[in-house]
Amino acid sequence: MAFSLYDATVANYLQILGAVGGLLEKSLVHFRDKGVDPAEIVEARLAADMWPLRSQVVSLAHHSRGAMEAAKNGVFVPPSSKPELDYAGLQALVTEARSELSGLTPEAVDALVGRDVTFKIGDRALPFTAEGFLMSFSLPNFFFHATTAYDILRHNGAPLGKRDFMGKLKLKA
Repeated sequence: MAFSLYDATVANYLQILGAVGGLLEKSLVHFRDKGVDPAEIVEARLAADMWPLRSQVVSLAHHSRGAMEAAKNGVFVPPSSKPELDYAGLQALVTEARSELSGLTPEAVDALVGRDVTFKIGDRALPFTAEGFLMSFSLPNFFFHATTAYDILRHNGAPLGKRDFMGKLKLKA
């Protein structure tokens, strides 16, 4: 069996989105037990000049579900605004992204190879192939935001470990 674009992208998005859903759930239980308002955590950040948890999760969805949309329609732009989601809204966003990505077939994703994708930011336009965009831009951003979301939750006391971040492994049957 050949390794495919679907295997390299969607399969990883699904694994880590599943893990982030678990991180958010496990952390919420912890924060409630400790009397921490989830609204505080949504605004938590690691450094003053970094985005808060809310923006990390929004970006996680944008660099997975949104990246696959861009590979299909040929254009990727940053989100026009960061929605004012509460903790439950962030959990729902992760679930929605997983659900949409679960509907993609390997054949449909693999058929995107070679298609043009342009990343537009302001007056700049960066040209990619779909696979170049997904592998060199989308996936690194996706993992960055997933890691930062994990770090914010962990920094705020959630009892998380590496195993929580990795999610469900793709073990040999």
